[in-house]
Amino acid sequence: MSRGLPSALIDSALPLPLVRRGKVRDVYAVDDDRLLLVTTDRISAFDIVMHEPIPYKGAVLTQLTAWWLTQLGSTVKHHLITADTDAIVREVPVLAPYRDALAGRSMLCVRAEVVPIECVIRGYLSGSAWKEYQAHGTLAGESLAPGMLESDRLDPPIFSPATKAETGHDENITIAAVISAVGTETAATLEQLARQIYEFGRATAEPRGIIVADTKFEFGWRQGELLLIDEVLTPDSSRFWAADAYAPGRGQPSFDKQPLRDWLDVERRAGRWNGEAPPPLLPPEVIEATSLRYRDAFARVTGTPLDLEAIGLGRGTP
Repeated sequence: MSRGLPSALIDSALPLPLVRRGKVRDVYAVDDDRLLLVTTDRISAFDIVMHEPIPYKGAVLTQLTAWWLTQLGSTVKHHLITADTDAIVREVPVLAPYRDALAGRSMLCVRAEVVPIECVIRGYLSGSAWKEYQAHGTLAGESLAPGMLESDRLDPPIFSPATKAETGHDENITIAAVISAVGTETAATLEQLARQIYEFGRATAEPRGIIVADTKFEFGWRQGELLLIDEVLTPDSSRFWAADAYAPGRGQPSFDKQPLRDWLDVERRAGRWNGEAPPPLLPPEVIEATSLRYRDAFARVTGTPLDLEAIGLGRGTP
């Protein structure tokens, strides 16, 4: 826990072998068959991890992923065993002293061999896709129609795979590159699954006034089957836009770390930050605004606020 914020976790330190520590997640080996994913409250912007955590961010990402997997039911196989902290502690008793740190932000999962491809689906022309289109009229090297505007809807959505990167930007790659990396049959299955989950997510979010502009999925092999792994349709893996504010021809406000990005942009333009590590210290109002944005995304998508008491985070507020 950190900096007077009892609901914020920067680093986990558990009595299990650490498999890897990413920008946000710490992954531990429980045994030969299971992993524990701990989603911390670390946050990055412009590929730099901030000094300060964002309270409840890890819980939002974990609980929203669990919610989506519940909605998907048996239509897509996935790696989640449970995201219930009490159940995790029962399964892995050595974690009992660390229950408060794990509360709401941990997932017990089956092991899978990660496919080294980010399966990105783009329903709108935004982000790195818009930058490439502006420069070359293409997306991942494939030509798009001329005269498109930023944030234009893409019909049908485009499967735009990328390489996985623990640090820095993922890099858009062509379908041919995916086929070269994993083979024709696996590439086709990855695209089919990614499209299926995206369409489900888009159809679920639209009645709630949310546009899922784009998203990325990860998959892994287990016993000859591809499983959906990692996070699913969260503000970190997706662009969520408010449908009532959508207007092509500009960037759209999003339900994620936008308050943080906006503040950092101001600091950079004012010459108070050079855009490189180390980042500036975040003021409390930026931390709070970003935390609220993540919780707002959870409430809008699921239809209910994040229940802090139920997941064991009711003690203390940011």
